[in-house]
Amino acid sequence: MGNPHKTAVKPRVASNTHVEMRIEPANWWTGMKWNQVEVLFHKKGIGGFQVQLLHAKGVKLLKTEKAESPNYLFVTLLIEEKAPAQNLQLVFTQGSQIITIEYPIRSRNDSLKAQGVTSKDVVYLIFPDRFANGDPSNDQIPGMLQGLERDNPSGRHGGDLKGIQNHLDYLQSLGISTIWLNPELENDQLEASYHGYALTNHYRVDRRFGTNEDLRNLISACHQKGIKVVRDVVLNHIGDNHWWMQDLPFRDWINQWDSYTQTSFRAPALVDPYASEYDKKRFQDGWFDKRMPDLNQRNPHMANYLIQQAIWWIEYAGFDDFRIDTYTYSDQDFCSKWCTALRNEYPNLSMFGEIWENAVPIQGFFADDQPMTRGNFDSNLPGVIDFQLCFAIQEALTKPTTWTEGASKIYYVLAQDYFYKDPYRNLIMLDNHDMLRYFSQIGEHLGKFKTGMAFLMTTRGIPQIYYATEILSNSRSVPGWESFRKDFPGGWPGDTINKFVNSGRTTEEQEAFLFTQKLIQYRNGTPALQTGRLMQFAPIDQEPEKGLYVYFRYDNAKTIMVVLNFSDQTKTLNTDRFQERLAGYTRALNVLAGTTINQLGQLEIPANMPLILELIR
Repeated sequence: MGNPHKTAVKPRVASNTHVEMRIEPANWWTGMKWNQVEVLFHKKGIGGFQVQLLHAKGVKLLKTEKAESPNYLFVTLLIEEKAPAQNLQLVFTQGSQIITIEYPIRSRNDSLKAQGVTSKDVVYLIFPDRFANGDPSNDQIPGMLQGLERDNPSGRHGGDLKGIQNHLDYLQSLGISTIWLNPELENDQLEASYHGYALTNHYRVDRRFGTNEDLRNLISACHQKGIKVVRDVVLNHIGDNHWWMQDLPFRDWINQWDSYTQTSFRAPALVDPYASEYDKKRFQDGWFDKRMPDLNQRNPHMANYLIQQAIWWIEYAGFDDFRIDTYTYSDQDFCSKWCTALRNEYPNLSMFGEIWENAVPIQGFFADDQPMTRGNFDSNLPGVIDFQLCFAIQEALTKPTTWTEGASKIYYVLAQDYFYKDPYRNLIMLDNHDMLRYFSQIGEHLGKFKTGMAFLMTTRGIPQIYYATEILSNSRSVPGWESFRKDFPGGWPGDTINKFVNSGRTTEEQEAFLFTQKLIQYRNGTPALQTGRLMQFAPIDQEPEKGLYVYFRYDNAKTIMVVLNFSDQTKTLNTDRFQERLAGYTRALNVLAGTTINQLGQLEIPANMPLILELIR
């Protein structure tokens, strides 16, 4: 059936005049459930042309629609279920001008894709520009607005897709089963283009990271090592240097205001029964930043564009899942439609949205099939990024336990899991690319590092580690947000220190790395920690148990007891109140120490340390 990856080739244009034309998406496939593809054509004056489809087998031209700009035309093709792969002939005519477009319809390939990320996985979040530079030849791209500025914390440092591919063995040795890449698409912006969240082209990898083919090769290499790949999708906004901004197809292609109006960042306006219409509009239609225009997904052509773009990249490159940036800021009817279309095409997708809010009910409001009344509306979003659980573990590690604070915060957050159809689909974390580094949050305390990491790997959900956390990356010495996004030492040719290898780490860093590796690998081999049930016991805010948090993960094969000591004192724990889960067990394997405990009546837990026990009958 030929090479299915040739779908990325730009459609061929022939005419009786010289013409440059943008065509998106560049092709489509047979056998898709999304079989009505709306193709965007952009060329000066193209809106005045008539279109014919010649000699197509199983493909029909359903309609053509003009935009407000005369330089756009939207052409909708219906691809019947049994249509063969072929190059369509689309003929554009206006008077004596004739343009013939050869538009490819390809056969779908059977390579791995859209596997979905589940609670069986461990996710490693990578900032491509700050992880490793595998191809210095793409550090400077003529014509692009920013080049290499490694000495500038907010500049581009040269990390790329090849650098990630060069270190897959490192990730595999750590036990990682999934990588999530901060956006790798083109961000040709005047400043801070390294972060990737201000797209200027939806169908091209940023050339300073590599090519579309490089991305596909990276994903293929990951799959060969059993590693999935998550794309970071930005639906809400673009960069102000996006090619659209020079010639918008419609005035309402973006959300326009009389003067610059920034979002309020107040997602509760969508939940608040007393909210004003102004607050709702300001939150959803306001711009995220002066350089980030807000997309109007209520425009049906914009909605189709964003849905098709997501599908196209899965088919072309093989992505396994999506993280959805600034999920709450987008039009929620559109988000539901987007999620529905993607899950209809790829049933295993377990996408998770960024919902950075301050209460479980607000966070849970946006999840799939949750219990709050929303009329007939369902978000169809399987999972959320669980900021509430992240904030809870951060608090437990930095505040004394009281009735509501410290370790009690974890208890109260998890007690509200009824807000989710399946809380195991939530992505959980200790930090990410927008937060102070975890190790710095906890005062660079190795014991607390281990306690938080133990929680991450043993509670419910999909654990995510931010790159270099395992080697105790901190937020020292670099100002502002860029302190969260420092280079991985050893990722650049000429680096004097290489922390990808044992010999490059300090004693403390090596201890943290080996601890993290052991935890992940134990989790990978223990289904009870992946899909097993969770039972937690309410923390006690009085001595001798003050500062302890106890829970169990269990299935028919194993029961794991976890005790986290958030206090600065060694604790002796009487286990009488845990007999509901301990009954029948007489011994336990201390997972972290590798020793056997022969009595379970009392347990000693060192200060600021975890205890993980695999119970034995």
